[in-house]
Amino acid sequence: MKLALCLASLSAPVVLAQYAPAPTAYSATVTNAMMGPSVTQQIYRDGNKVVIDQTFQGSPTRSYYDLQSHANYTWKPSDASNGCSRGTFGGDWGDPFATSASMTAELTKQHPKELPPATVNGFATKVYEAADPAGAWKAKIWLDTKYGAIVKLEMTQKEAAPRLMMELKSLTVATPSAALFTLPAACGQAPAPPPASSDNMADAIMPPPSRAACSVQFKIVRAGSTTPITTGFQVALDTTVDLDHPASYKMGQGANGKVTFSGGGLHEVTAQFQNGILRIDNAPPHWDMEADFGKAGAASALIYRQCFGPQPTLLLILKNPAKTSDGADWRWLK
Repeated sequence: MKLALCLASLSAPVVLAQYAPAPTAYSATVTNAMMGPSVTQQIYRDGNKVVIDQTFQGSPTRSYYDLQSHANYTWKPSDASNGCSRGTFGGDWGDPFATSASMTAELTKQHPKELPPATVNGFATKVYEAADPAGAWKAKIWLDTKYGAIVKLEMTQKEAAPRLMMELKSLTVATPSAALFTLPAACGQAPAPPPASSDNMADAIMPPPSRAACSVQFKIVRAGSTTPITTGFQVALDTTVDLDHPASYKMGQGANGKVTFSGGGLHEVTAQFQNGILRIDNAPPHWDMEADFGKAGAASALIYRQCFGPQPTLLLILKNPAKTSDGADWRWLK
């Protein structure tokens, strides 16, 4: 049963909270029974590299996902010499945060009933409930108050006992050991990420925007690299741009050298970066971006959304991070 159907016909309207951007480096233990028998997964992520350990029908497997090349590899960790299956993937790879964001978006549309908060598996959560007016089913969901991740989801069909559909057992927001992302010899070598060249990029300041909606990850990079610059900047967004009535933005510098942003809906988001990456959930068709690098200069642009995938990458490419006037390009990485 799809969650969108399960969450229909809710009672009292409520507005869900805004959450911190999902981390891109973490270790998590998740149980999932959405597609059938419950499966426990140990997920390790470091940027564009993901490893998932799981046991299904008594057989442990390990899978490696390259989020940039969309290549995946699966083998038995107990004896990798027996072989390695290789393939490609698209869309959802099992990210608990992306899954939670999708389900929460559906939940928000349906005006859920809020219950008293609770602590589950060490997570502070807000609790919401949905029920079928005919009494055929009800759903209960616990959302982590920091990231909005689903900590627990229960479904109850008619008179049956509640069934646990999803549960976040643990989460550590830190870079996992590099050894976890080493492929066995049977798999060969993981492909190198594609270089940031004109062949695999699109201009981010050229209209029209894509009709499809998506969330976006943004990073600032040096020309010729896709490795994010992680310090030395401040970034602000205005996701409420009205092209017919443009706002007037002002950037001022305080005595401590820190820049302040004002005008329209412009607000600073520097603190939301995780390992040099900013996640922009449900990106609008167009928005204003302001990036300040102190004495090195600044860069700004009106960005037009281009959804090349479920989470496309927007780059601010600097030819010389010490002097932005040498060249600053806003590009979509295809």
